[in-house]
Amino acid sequence: MPQVDGVNKKMGKIMSELNLAEPEALPFLPFALPDIGEEEIAEVVECLRSGWVTTGPKTRQFEQEFGAYLGGGVETVSVNSATAGLHLALEALGIGPGDEVIVPTMTFTATAEVVRYLGAQPVLVDVDARTLNIAPSAIEAAITPRTKAVIPVHYAGLACDMDAILALAARHSLRVIEDAAHAFPAVCNGRLVGTLASDATVFSFYANKTMTTGEGGMVVTRDPALAARVRLMRIHGIKQDAFARYTSKTPAWFYEVVAAGFKYNLTDIAAAIGVQQLRKIDRFLLRRKELAHGYAEALKDLPLQLPADAAPGSGHAWHLYMVRLTAGARLGRDELIGRLAAAGIGTSVHFIPLHRHPYWRDSCALSAHQFPEAEASFAAMLTLPLYTRMTDADQQRVIAAMHAALS
Repeated sequence: MPQVDGVNKKMGKIMSELNLAEPEALPFLPFALPDIGEEEIAEVVECLRSGWVTTGPKTRQFEQEFGAYLGGGVETVSVNSATAGLHLALEALGIGPGDEVIVPTMTFTATAEVVRYLGAQPVLVDVDARTLNIAPSAIEAAITPRTKAVIPVHYAGLACDMDAILALAARHSLRVIEDAAHAFPAVCNGRLVGTLASDATVFSFYANKTMTTGEGGMVVTRDPALAARVRLMRIHGIKQDAFARYTSKTPAWFYEVVAAGFKYNLTDIAAAIGVQQLRKIDRFLLRRKELAHGYAEALKDLPLQLPADAAPGSGHAWHLYMVRLTAGARLGRDELIGRLAAAGIGTSVHFIPLHRHPYWRDSCALSAHQFPEAEASFAAMLTLPLYTRMTDADQQRVIAAMHAALS
């Protein structure tokens, strides 16, 4: 493979100049890794020794501390995934058969599939060319008499134009559920995502997110009725939760099922990890910012469109660092991914737009020409490694490989 050998030689020369080891002597560098320390391990051990491992005191502690971090008088309800949280939020808002919910095509399938869970129809729209967030103009163009809600996705950790989206929603009497799977702790016009005027915000604590519980999520709202409905429906529609029954000092065997609920509760084992991760989130964010700024400075002269940063008064969570090849690049996205992999560097693509997946394309009768911005971005995009355990030397490896392939 002469092309790969040539890139490795060029990368080796660059790395030698940077006093780094030869590429073949280094371990594989993934695009993401969780940052789990002894504090999380000790918290989980304490949980295991307590005898309470499902939803209980650790879960409540995590919910309370997460709400305290956000501030703004919000209510927090933990769930076993952000997918579950989106489903419960939509259910609590009464979304059902015949309704339409607007979602961006540039997202993971969970954002749209939860709409189908309820018998409603997701309506996919295009994104803004610069930020890859849902375009307010695309939302407005897609509204029909059946439209009941919109799910803006804060792509890669950059908050959407929520002022415009919330104003639009108010004009058309739409509910707003923020998909903030990438966005903890992002800031939108001076306020943390999760404290805005939307009906609900849903965060993810999946393994590659800015903080993790392994699997898990959090529904955040200021609406007490919505929070109560989510709490009820996350554990089978049972009126009295298991923790209250099983820790009662008096007989408390009686409970009532008042709705056909779901099994979406977070365990105390997962929450124990979250308690410690939350205490590190400011340090995590600082490191992510350092890495993002390091990439921005080192890659600025390559044929790349670098990710948009937050506007003054806002703050990027830097969950992902996604770059796009520009017209001057001498190779395509797939070839670049291959060359980086040959150099021991993992990457990903966020996302294959939903309209390209057979299920959404066929069931919603979609075609590529409806989504010009997402199409153009998808063809050129790749996600570079960015995570808090990443060292400066790790980042220099990625930078050297990018220069070797594109210079």
